Amino acid sequence: MKIGDTVSVVDEDLSGVVTSVKGNIVVFKDQYGFTHQYPNEKLVPKNADLYENIRIIRKAEPKKTISKKHQRNHLVIDLHFHNLVKNPDDYDSFERLFIQKEKLIEVIEFCRKNNLKRLEIVHGIGDGILQRMVRDVLESLVNVDFYNKEILHHQSGAVMVEFH
Repeated sequence: MKIGDTVSVVDEDLSGVVTSVKGNIVVFKDQYGFTHQYPNEKLVPKNADLYENIRIIRKAEPKKTISKKHQRNHLVIDLHFHNLVKNPDDYDSFERLFIQKEKLIEVIEFCRKNNLKRLEIVHGIGDGILQRMVRDVLESLVNVDFYNKEILHHQSGAVMVEFH
């Protein structure tokens, strides 16, 4: 480096013009007129011409391979009672909840047996009894994460389950 060169300090937001060089120590003046002393190895030349002739090479992004089995859309189960039986009026509320719970457990076992990664459980928005039952079943399971589809869980009628 020589007098008149513009330099920048490594690892600091400081630059200026070299005023003197004494062996390994370089003295420079910053934009506010303050002088600073740094060893030569802590400074780099600040020269835009160094970077003008460098070609930028764009490399293709590596593609992440996903198995065909996991490219499928996730499985969806709708626990609305009229979707589960032919004559929904023939059952009382306890039987309805029991059948819905059995169907939920059956589908969860199917997902585990077939190594499915995601399951969406549609329970609807109501008085919360079915939603509470779904949550209780999911909390009793191991190696699963679950979260509500919508940000505000009380407005969501579905839960997304991820199996590990």
